[in-house]
Amino acid sequence: MNTPVNAPVNTPGHPDTPATRAIAEAGVAHEVRVIERAGSLEEAAQRLGVDPERLLKTMVVRRGEDDYLLVLVPGSRQIDWPKLRTHLGVSRLSMPDAEVAREATGYERGTITPFGARGAWPVIVDASVAAGGIVTVGGGAHGVSLRLDGDDLIAAVEAAVVDVT
Repeated sequence: MNTPVNAPVNTPGHPDTPATRAIAEAGVAHEVRVIERAGSLEEAAQRLGVDPERLLKTMVVRRGEDDYLLVLVPGSRQIDWPKLRTHLGVSRLSMPDAEVAREATGYERGTITPFGARGAWPVIVDASVAAGGIVTVGGGAHGVSLRLDGDDLIAAVEAAVVDVT
């Protein structure tokens, strides 16, 4: 199911999540996409009809006690930890466990998105996303995605654009 760009949040068939509310309130042009929960990145990309490079993963990264950031990378890529540490000027980073990530963002793993996330965590988007074009990010619930322009995403979440993959 595809919900039209900027559809009212409480219309039938429109998922109501903190992410769908936040992106609508921000006035960012987007499309809500709903698919059956996928078992892999490739399966999700196929169901959404997008290239895996344009399906972004939102990773929660811990810099210190109660100090997190969100890092968005294309689905088929991995964080290059030395690049990220160098950019942040730190010698140590870690990924919190699923429960801590949920507490920090308000979202379960697999649904995390910078839109509507709990906490005003800094956001880093991999430089490959800034090449332009449409991307898809989590929509705050399993099977819910937000489809939008990559540059609009970067602007809306005030992301730093850094080569981190």
